[in-house]
Amino acid sequence: MRILGIETSCDETGVAIFDDEKGLLAHELYSQVKLHADYGGVVPELASRDHVKKTIPLIKAALQSANLTHEDLDGVAYTAGPGLVGALLVGATIGRSLAYAWNLPAVAVHHMEGHLLAPMLEDNPPAFPFVALLVSGGHTMMVEVKGIGEYQILGESIDDAAGEAFDKTAKLMGLDYPRWPVAVQIGRKRHTGALYLPASDD
Repeated sequence: MRILGIETSCDETGVAIFDDEKGLLAHELYSQVKLHADYGGVVPELASRDHVKKTIPLIKAALQSANLTHEDLDGVAYTAGPGLVGALLVGATIGRSLAYAWNLPAVAVHHMEGHLLAPMLEDNPPAFPFVALLVSGGHTMMVEVKGIGEYQILGESIDDAAGEAFDKTAKLMGLDYPRWPVAVQIGRKRHTGALYLPASDD
């Protein structure tokens, strides 16, 4: 089975073609960092408009890179949320429209489920059940992954997501957008080897 995947949940446009036997055949990624830099963060309306411009060209580039046409595909998957509403609508509209035009099934993928199951794409995927630390956008949680579609939230942040706290701290430090890469570089320079997890072998 060969699937075209479309990801437009925030400020990056991602397209990939995945084969369940051969693995990843092609992927294209466009970042909107420069577009949002002057505003110090993601502007949802600008993000949505940029997805409109970039998604179809990235799909064409991925198909060309994989030396495929739409006739070689078995389905189209797209991120259904959570995320920025306008950005999600762009990906969903394009994904569903192409699936309809190409007479293929369209599959809506829950954004967080996509993160949870991403390790299954590795050469040595984990066996069920496993525990995942999910840190994405406004989500910070520990989840037991029992199987596909079987998840149990073990714990989550109470008032703010880890990424949000990280971003606010970097902003207080006066770092420019995007702040997290710069903060990571500063942390590596100043605290190399300061923390090793787990703390013990027990």
